Amino acid sequence: MTTFSVAEETNGAEKSLRLEFSDNKLLQELCGRHDGNLILIEERLGVQLVSRGNQLAVFGNPEQAEKAKVILQDLYELLEQGMPVGAPQVDAALRVTDGLINTKVKPAELMSGQAVINTPMKKVAPRTVQQHVYVNALRNTSLVFGVGPAGTGKTYLATAMAVSLLMSKQVKRIILTRPVVEAGENLGFLPGTLEEKVDPYLRPFFDAMNDMLGYEKTKALTEQQVIEIAPLAYMRGRTISDAVMILDEAQNTTSVQMKMFLTRLGENSRMVVTGDPTQTDLKRGVKSGLRDSLNVLEGLADIEVIRFNEADVVRHDLVSRIVRAYDERDRQITMDLDD
Repeated sequence: MTTFSVAEETNGAEKSLRLEFSDNKLLQELCGRHDGNLILIEERLGVQLVSRGNQLAVFGNPEQAEKAKVILQDLYELLEQGMPVGAPQVDAALRVTDGLINTKVKPAELMSGQAVINTPMKKVAPRTVQQHVYVNALRNTSLVFGVGPAGTGKTYLATAMAVSLLMSKQVKRIILTRPVVEAGENLGFLPGTLEEKVDPYLRPFFDAMNDMLGYEKTKALTEQQVIEIAPLAYMRGRTISDAVMILDEAQNTTSVQMKMFLTRLGENSRMVVTGDPTQTDLKRGVKSGLRDSLNVLEGLADIEVIRFNEADVVRHDLVSRIVRAYDERDRQITMDLDD
């Protein structure tokens, strides 16, 4: 149980909030090693946090101080549920709170155990509101499109959900694929086995799988064809049942390829299609299958389209600013052409 007492500072526009916690051990975990969690909140919100005994005092701009209170309360609730709270969870709470300012939803509700994807090696939780919406769609929908810039967790969360479904025996296989446009989908001239040929293009899948299953388990399941990793060209003519199928970098498919992939869906299977329509590598004049499928399919029953933007980028903060700068440049070019 967490209790709060609030006192207003009379020093200009500053506000003081005093938060009292019932469990000193959980409070220490909330503060983090060397108060690292508190320092992160201070830096991001521009507030001052002071820990004394079983209390935390929050000083700063009234709006930011109130936001810090909500974040601290929700992180403490996560600790009460037995979930860890470190820098990733603090970052997630900061991002989620920004997106929930005008809603009645609490950050802890989005970051609770119900939102977490359980995999053998780690628990994967959404770190933005839109990621939470995406995870819900992955759990409940047969075909999900995750559309937006790099670093928004589209592929990673989809892979985590696929691993979770496999380990809980809800599906029997995971199939990971993407168009290999750099090699023109014609891989025969490259040396080595099929896996060696496509490995550079599908490395993000391997990295995610190793995170969630461990290297040896991933290798064993791949050798057993429980996890199948192949270029998109190898999907033709198949019907895939009892599986999760993930198509990554879908902006580089043609309309024909996309239709071919979507019609592979068999009984008790799910599909996830991820991509960034602004980053196509197709030759000039070739229509992106991702754009085409969104125009044709968005709004149909049992199909969810989740759109991400720079606010959902969960890599280094600089990545968000880079995406925003390029988007602004592209908007400016469009305006200049319109003129």
